[in-house]
Amino acid sequence: MDGYGQGVGVDEPARVRAEVVRLHVLVEGLLTGAERDVAEFARAHAVDFTLTEPGGRTMDRDEVLKMIEGARGAVPGLRIAIEDVRVVAADGAFVAAAYRETQTRADGSGDVRAATVVFEREESAPYGLRWRHLHETWVGRE
Repeated sequence: MDGYGQGVGVDEPARVRAEVVRLHVLVEGLLTGAERDVAEFARAHAVDFTLTEPGGRTMDRDEVLKMIEGARGAVPGLRIAIEDVRVVAADGAFVAAAYRETQTRADGSGDVRAATVVFEREESAPYGLRWRHLHETWVGRE
């Protein structure tokens, strides 16, 4: 399996977990400066993607892309850990999943977020899943 499309013998929870982890490895790389190309991040998101931040503000795809572009290399030493990925609902066109995200900065400070994502099924997207909506909620902050 090349990481794109649904793959043979790869179940949906495994594909969802793989995509959530894949995107956060990319985000970590962009924020630390290890990765410079925002294009792969942009391709992962539907044109009508929205993000509801932990503080409650909702941004559209263009706002999110500008935010990521502006934050490239701004958080050296950042580590993002993903845990407890689970599919919470699925139908023909969409898959909803939840996960826990822990961000730890080089100085040891960080935060924990509970996240719910809605994916659109799209064969050409990584793991057959394109990010449509993401909602994050603070669980803990240092």
